Amino acid sequence: MLKYFNYKEFDSPDEPGSGKNMSDELLHMLDATRKKFGKPIKINSGYRSEAHNKLVGGTSGSSHLKGLAVDIACNNSVDRFNLCEVLREIGFKRIGVGKTFIHIDIDKNKSQHVMWLY
Repeated sequence: MLKYFNYKEFDSPDEPGSGKNMSDELLHMLDATRKKFGKPIKINSGYRSEAHNKLVGGTSGSSHLKGLAVDIACNNSVDRFNLCEVLREIGFKRIGVGKTFIHIDIDKNKSQHVMWLY
């Protein structure tokens, strides 16, 4: 059971109810992140259908397709710094940083202990 999120927040826009395809491990890590961060976290993108992934320019191997990734809205430097710190403390090992969002995933089939920019 999630304390800070509901599955709807992770739905692919073209597939209501698809947030249930998200990894339980990822969602529990995200709940722990929200508790430690101490501020609301807005999910820009969670699970993606093939069609929606293509529409937003996602890669064919996107971890969003497997329910292993989320993009978190974040557009100021203080929150970005603090959130990245908390994400790493919680155990996220794959973090992508953009100007308006932070991507995290727990895809064990991809390189670990990496941080990249968009």
